Amino acid sequence: MSDSNEEMFKQLVETLNQDNTMTQKQLQILEAAIKIISEKGYYNTSTSEIAKQAGVAEGTIFRHYRTKKDLLVAIVTPVVTNISAPFFAEQFVDQAFSKSYQTFEEFLYAFVENRFEFVKTNVPLLKIVLQELSFHPEIQAAYKRAFTEKVHPAMCEVLNHYKKRGDLKDIPNQTMIRMAVPSIIGFLITRFIIQPNAEWNDEQEIKQTIDYIMNGIGK
Repeated sequence: MSDSNEEMFKQLVETLNQDNTMTQKQLQILEAAIKIISEKGYYNTSTSEIAKQAGVAEGTIFRHYRTKKDLLVAIVTPVVTNISAPFFAEQFVDQAFSKSYQTFEEFLYAFVENRFEFVKTNVPLLKIVLQELSFHPEIQAAYKRAFTEKVHPAMCEVLNHYKKRGDLKDIPNQTMIRMAVPSIIGFLITRFIIQPNAEWNDEQEIKQTIDYIMNGIGK
């Protein structure tokens, strides 16, 4: 594995082990599962393949995870939270209200750049989320919970703040979120999943995405 790939997978594992409670064998299993599932998909991946890649006995997987589904959920749930809750909710709001971002457009630029860097580092994990989101109620529930409990309240607080400052149109927050979020997600998925090898001017694409959103919701 190249040095860049090794560093990428090291960061992926750190994403999954934020509370530092996993054993070394668990980390090996998760890293192996990410590699194989992101390439072959969940249903085409066997626990024996994961065990071989991780350098552990297959029984070791089932000591940590009762089923292959439990292993998938252990991978996807924190990723859904991290993708869905940029900066995490408290920091998200703090950043918006800080003097660093005098306008919503400035804040939005920092927001998109932050998510860009997160996805860039976690492409295999994003692939797994996109592949499996439609098929597993557990993953859908994790996404809905992260959005409902963390993201939506924080976004509404930020939008209300910039409405009062006169940066945004007086339209419902739900409408603004519906207009803005798919534009950002669509850009990131196209950039890193659908056409990763196209010739991209990332800075220009980010600015154009923000211009498009601001034309819809900005004053």
